[in-house]
Amino acid sequence: QVQLVESGGGLVQPGGSLRLSCVASRSISSIYAMGWYRQAPGKQRELVAQITSGGRTNYADSVKGRFTISRDNAKNTVYLQMNSLEPDDTAVYYCHAVQGGSWYWGQGTQVTVSS
Repeated sequence: QVQLVESGGGLVQPGGSLRLSCVASRSISSIYAMGWYRQAPGKQRELVAQITSGGRTNYADSVKGRFTISRDNAKNTVYLQMNSLEPDDTAVYYCHAVQGGSWYWGQGTQVTVSS
């Protein structure tokens, strides 16, 4: 079992930046993969970015070149640096972890991009 707590969401203008953090309740060094999904109103939840324990990353095409995922095993934390934010990035962002065939989710953090 692992509990995940996200933070860092908020309201930002188009072109701005935010950094999301996801803190796990235990060591993440052995967790196979962690990352972020998002869900906008009326849309399905979609993968934003994921990073494996070996450091391999995967991004949605819509965020490549703008978002960067990283993990700090010493702090049991995964980050999502979001730059050049667009209104279409508005959504609830959920941290997730995959371990032993099980998926774990955080409660979500709202990101709103609006002028």
